[in-house]
Amino acid sequence: MEVMHRIIAGLDVHAKQVVACLRVQQGRRCRRTLKQFSTTTPGLLDLHAWLIEAHCPSVLIESTGVYWRPVFNILEGSVEVILANAQHVKTLPGRKTDLRDAEWLAELGAHGLVRASFIPPAPIRELRELTRYRTHLIQMRSQQMNRVHKLLESANIKLGTVVSDLFGASGRAMLRALIAGEQDPQRLTALAKGSLRTKRDQLVPALTGRFRASHGFLLRELLDHIEYLDRQLATVSEEIGRQCGPFEEAVALVQTIPGIGRATAELILAEIGDDMARFPSAHHLASWAGVCPGNNESAGKRRTGRTRKGNRWLRTALCEAGWAASRTRGTYLQSQFRRLAFAKAKGGKKAVMAIAHSILIAVWHMLTSRVPYRDLGPCHLVAPEPERAKRVLVRKLEQLGFHVTLATKAAA
Repeated sequence: MEVMHRIIAGLDVHAKQVVACLRVQQGRRCRRTLKQFSTTTPGLLDLHAWLIEAHCPSVLIESTGVYWRPVFNILEGSVEVILANAQHVKTLPGRKTDLRDAEWLAELGAHGLVRASFIPPAPIRELRELTRYRTHLIQMRSQQMNRVHKLLESANIKLGTVVSDLFGASGRAMLRALIAGEQDPQRLTALAKGSLRTKRDQLVPALTGRFRASHGFLLRELLDHIEYLDRQLATVSEEIGRQCGPFEEAVALVQTIPGIGRATAELILAEIGDDMARFPSAHHLASWAGVCPGNNESAGKRRTGRTRKGNRWLRTALCEAGWAASRTRGTYLQSQFRRLAFAKAKGGKKAVMAIAHSILIAVWHMLTSRVPYRDLGPCHLVAPEPERAKRVLVRKLEQLGFHVTLATKAAA
C-alpha cells in the first residue's frame, strides 16, 4: 500500500496521558518509536518539542470527547493535526492496548486511510462555545417552564388551558399572586390584562384549585430560576452579537432565508464558519451535517435512506428553521413542505428534513457567492409539469363530484 506520509505520529489521547507513536518510513523499512506524555501543559509542551525535533509534520488524533482539545491547542499552528472520527479508526477486537492504538493510528495516517474532521478556526470555535451554551440555557428554561405547568396541574390550577402564554404579563402576575398567598379566583382574575380580560368567565374556574404552601414555595423557586435564565440568555446573546461583528455580513445573508432568525443564523455560522472552501460542494456540507439521505444498499436492494449521524447542533437548528419555513406563506420552502408532507404522503418529519437539506444547500451557495437568498416562489415545483398538475387537480375535483370542463384562457 502506498505511503502518503513518510513521517507521522499517532496519538492515543486519554484524560491523564498521551501515548504517542512516531512512524518513520525509511525505504521499505519502517521505524516506530513509542513514548508517553502527561496531558498537563508542561507534558504537552514536551510532546510538541519531541515532534518538532523529529521533524514530524502531521499527527493523527482520535476524537475522544474533549480530551483531544488540549493537545490541539498546543500543536495548532506548528503541526498539522488530523482529527479522526472514533468509528472510523477502530482496531481489531482482542488486540486493544494504548500502545497498539497509537501504532494503529500512525499506520492509518501514514497510508492516508483516515478522513480528517472539520476543525474551524479559533474565532469560530469561540463563537461555537457561546452558541452551544445558549442552546443549553434555552433547553433548561423550557424544562423549568414545563415543571411550572406540571406543578399547577398537581395543585388543580388549570391556568395553562386558558392562557396562551403562561409566562406573559398576565400569567406571571397571577402566579406571583398565588405565591403571595392569594386564593380568591375573582381577585386573581382581576389581574388579567389586554385581550385576556374577555376570558374572565373561563379564568374563574381555572384558578379555583387546591394550592398549598408547598406549591407556593416550589413555584417561587421555579419562577426565580426562569427569570435568572432569562437574564443569562440576554447576557450571552449580547456577547454572541459582539463576537459576530467580523461575520456580520454572513449572518445578515443567512437571515434572508425564510424561517431563519438572528439566533439561528448565528448558530449556523458558528457550526460551519463563513468560509465554504472547506467543503468541496454543498452536498458535502449536507452530508457532514447529517441532513441528507444515507446509503444502505446490498445485493442491488436499497434497505433504508435513514440520515447518518452528523452535527447534532446544526441539524437541530436546521430542523427548527424548517418548521418555521413551512409556515411562511407564498414561499418555495412552504410549497416544498406541503408537496412532500401531503401530496407525496411522506409525513411532516421527513418533509422538514428535506427542507433542512434545502436550507443548508442554499446557505453554502450564498456564503460562497456572497449573495442574498432568492426565493423561487410557490409555483416553482409545479411549473415544470403543467400537464401533470392539471390532471391531478381535475381528478381531485371529479372525486368531489364535479364535472370539469377546461378551456384555455384568452390572451390579454
